[in-house]
Amino acid sequence: MVKQHRSFSWLFISITFLTLLATSASSYAKSLSINVFAIPSKPIVELVANTSDKLATHQITTFYQQGLPVHATLYLTDYPLEAQNEIKQMVERIAKEHQSFEIKANGFSVSPSNWAFINLEKSYQLQRLADEITLKLEPLRDHQAPVPSWVKHYHNKLVAFERYGSPNVFQNFQPHLTLLANEKNPALALVQKALHAEPPQAQGEIIGIGIGVSDQFGQQKEILAKYFFDAK
Repeated sequence: MVKQHRSFSWLFISITFLTLLATSASSYAKSLSINVFAIPSKPIVELVANTSDKLATHQITTFYQQGLPVHATLYLTDYPLEAQNEIKQMVERIAKEHQSFEIKANGFSVSPSNWAFINLEKSYQLQRLADEITLKLEPLRDHQAPVPSWVKHYHNKLVAFERYGSPNVFQNFQPHLTLLANEKNPALALVQKALHAEPPQAQGEIIGIGIGVSDQFGQQKEILAKYFFDAK
């Protein structure tokens, strides 16, 4: 239970970073918040769709129902505008070196500020992919991007941000699928109770890597590229 609570706490902290990062990026005309993300297969997308339908019965609209793509963030940070082509080339090369791999979605979480997620179980392959993306793309990032003030209160997050431009990498990586952000509808608590009793679950695969320009919630307001893995 302690481990689960600690993981959820870091996930909430990570989500705070997504909001602040996208907001800070919009303040710098020469910098862009770009999310490099894992693309899940149809069973995972269908789970998000089904869970969204349950939320919709309470007049709660998820990002999926707004037409935004289902994704699991691998590395989100700010880049100079002119780095986009290099990012695409690097991600394409990485995608060619990988095959699709299994992933399991398991459980529903809600943060204190009413962000809602479907949890992804950690896996060696997903962690390895996130680590590789981070190491390869870090040299391209905007190294002048300011450190969010809240990060300074968490030493390991601060160290990660100063080195990699994101506090949510390596040991801080917490894979998830975001459904909602700052939801105001109080009925979310009812859905949370129901989904804790019968957690959403699906077995699927990660089938590729995408690149998107992120909004203030870490969602892709513009898809720049998608690269799919070879099937096993």
